[in-house]
Formats: sequence, C-alpha cells, structure tokens
Amino acid sequence: MNHPRLVTRRRFLETSSLSSLALASAEIMRARDASAGATDRHPDTAVILVWLTGGLSHMDTYDMKPDAPEEYRGDFRPIATNVSGMEICELLPMHARIADRFSLVRSLTHGFGGHDGAHKRVLTGRVPKSPTGFVNDAPGVGSIVCKIRKDVHPETLAFTSGQRDKTDVDAYSQGAAWLGASYTPFLVHGDPSNEDWAIPNLAVLPELQPRLQDRWTLRDRFDRLRRDLDQNGPLTSHNRFQQRAFDLLTNDEARQAFDLSLEDPVLRDRYGRNPYGQQALLARRLIESGTSFANVVMEHPGIAAPKNNVVYNWDCHAVNCHVFDDARWRFPPFDQAVSALIEDLYERGLDKKVMLVVTGEFGHTPRINHNKGTQNGIVQPGRDHWPGVYSALLAGGGLKTGQVIGSSDKLGEHPRDRALSPDDIWATVYRHLGIDQEHAFPDLSGRPLRILPHGEPISELI
Repeated sequence: MNHPRLVTRRRFLETSSLSSLALASAEIMRARDASAGATDRHPDTAVILVWLTGGLSHMDTYDMKPDAPEEYRGDFRPIATNVSGMEICELLPMHARIADRFSLVRSLTHGFGGHDGAHKRVLTGRVPKSPTGFVNDAPGVGSIVCKIRKDVHPETLAFTSGQRDKTDVDAYSQGAAWLGASYTPFLVHGDPSNEDWAIPNLAVLPELQPRLQDRWTLRDRFDRLRRDLDQNGPLTSHNRFQQRAFDLLTNDEARQAFDLSLEDPVLRDRYGRNPYGQQALLARRLIESGTSFANVVMEHPGIAAPKNNVVYNWDCHAVNCHVFDDARWRFPPFDQAVSALIEDLYERGLDKKVMLVVTGEFGHTPRINHNKGTQNGIVQPGRDHWPGVYSALLAGGGLKTGQVIGSSDKLGEHPRDRALSPDDIWATVYRHLGIDQEHAFPDLSGRPLRILPHGEPISELI
C-alpha cells in the first residue's frame, strides 16, 4: 500500500525543477521591472494564435475550387455559410454556422516552400537569412509581444505556447533571437484533455510544499549576510524579484489558470475532449488571466485514427497520408475547437479584447499528386507544400467580420487580387495590441531593427 506522503523519484524531479524555474523567472521579472512606473500605453488586449503546423490545405478548407478539374478540386464540396457568398468545406459545418463572426483571408503568399524557412518567414514577419533550420535569426512575434507588453500584466505569463509533445522553442521557430531567452514562451506541454494532465513546473504537490518553503528559507539565510553588507540595495532588490517569481509559480491563481477542471463540463464538451479542443480552451483561460499572446499548436488531434493512412500534423503529402482520409479524421475536431473558441469569446464579451488568428506556414499544392504511402505501401493522393497562396481565419479583436478578403486564381495557385503577406497579418495584430510596428530593438551587433520591416494593417478588417 502506498503511503500518501511518499513521493516517487519521478514526481520529485518534476517538481524540484520549480525552484530553478523560479530563479529564471526572477530574471524575466527583473527585466520587466526596469520600466516599472512608466505609464502603460498598451490596451488590455490579447491574441490567440492557432498554429496549424505542417500547413493548412486551403483547397480543402477555406478556399475551395468546385469548378476546377478533378485533379485540383479533390473529394470534398463546398457548403454555404450564414454569410451570403461565403462557402467553405463541407467538413466544417460548425464554422459555417458562425461565419458572420470571422473573416477569411484567401490571398496570403510568401516564397518559402520548406517547413523551416516558412515557419521563420511567417512567425517572425521577416525574410530569414537562411531557408533551412528552425532557429530564428529574428525574434518571433510572440517574443516581441512579450518584450513590449511586459508591464501590461507583470504578474502573469505574457507569452505561452501549448503543444502536445515536449519540444523546445525552436521546434516551431518561436525563439526570441537577439531579444534574449527571457522572452521565449512558457511551454505548455502534454495533452490537457487527459484527466491527470498538469503543468509540472506549476503543479506543486502538497507533500512537497513544505520542502519548497524550506528551500526558500535556506536560500534566504544564505543571502542574508550579503544583503546586510550591501549598501545600495541591489541584493535586496534581487531577493524581491526572486520572491515575486516564487510566488507566481506557487500561488493558487497561477495554478487555477491551468486548471481546466474549474470549467463547466458542458463547455469542455463543446470544445471537444481532445488536444485541439482543450488546448484552445486553455488558451482562453490564460488570456483571461492576463496572458498577451497564447499560441496553440494543433498537431495530432488525439483521437483514434481509422487507418494507418493519416499523418501526425497537417503535412498532407501522399507519402505521409491519404489527404482526404486524413481530412475526414482531422477536420471534425478542428471544426469543433475553432468554432467553440470563437463562440466562447463572443459569449464572454471578449470579442473586442481578444483577436484570434488561425493559420499555418503555407498552403498545399492545388494539384493533387499520387505516391506510395510509407505507412501502408498503397498509392494514395496527397498535396505537397505550397507557399504561392494560402488562407487564414481571423476573428475577434473588434475586427469587421463576415467577409472574405482577397482571392486566389481559378486553380488556387496564386493570388488573383489583394495579395497579402504574413507581415500584413502581424501589422493587424500589432495594431490591436497597441504596438508600434516601427519600434526598433538593437540586434546582437547593436544595429536597430524595426520589429516589422514591412506590412500594413489589413484595411478591410479595421
């Protein structure tokens, strides 16, 4: 029989990382406090980015071409939405019922066809120095938001990123580059739809709480002599930051932001009891707690796959999956999670405060190709990478919704009108957050670089 106060080695190691994280967080708070006392010029707004890593096939979701030849249009047909003239994929019926609450951009384009270059191009708003490798050579948008809005809610985590696997900030090019590691996201790993899910760095086990407090007391005693000898007070200040960081990581409010059990079970069901749905719900909770930028990485939907012809994320090459079977499996939980998030933002009166952006790093080839799947050895249809044109969904943020902005040509290969870039999306986001896109930070060489070198807020949305 297990004694309730005994702690396994694994659980202790998970929780013992708390103290080191608290000290690292102290450095973040010290940087934030440098401008304490300055007037907060930024509105109380926030952004949720739903990131569809692998790339969203625009031809099978938001920009269908029912009149194109069969080798382009694929298996699915468009359905009408509650917005006249706007049609989307038949596998997105929940989207269709609330289309008046979002807008679609169908003319995004850039020149990077590899995942790594495209991740960097889209998530930084800058042309990367190299098309290969996921390590940013410029700060990601979330890191910039974290840096500039560090004092809006200094008691919270300004930048979070939820992802199912235990990957680092470079896996999706979310690095802070020359801004420094203090402005990378707090990574929220695991599947929040699991009943035993918790954030190891925040879930302080009751049986370890006294030990953590003892550790803090011990550290305080070690520093006491140095504090007494210090004449100017920097060590006392240093201790204050550490205490604030420790409080943030152990207080009830911080833990409650991550506690999905506090939500109405009916609402959790509405989002979907899977990684897509519960990550989206968690992002909304974090935003309500004061987070400025919450990134939701939707990869595997976490539901049983009917066959071995689906892929982990949205990368629908024929060698990876049967593109249409994968869609039949993946799109329903995606449809449910995104539509629930939009409705929830409206019902909570957050549709002005919170802007939602749903996109990936590029689209997929309009023309279908066939190759043998590596999992099943069967020749099947797929779509490859396509940065020539792709789509995004935007909602909330006080934007003008219920419209389609831009269009692609009749085969879905290139923008037909109103060609837009990732920079235009981020210019719209920065405007919402009260961030001047011409603001500059010095890079590692000391050269001032604008946070967004190009792009303008999308006029149709504002």
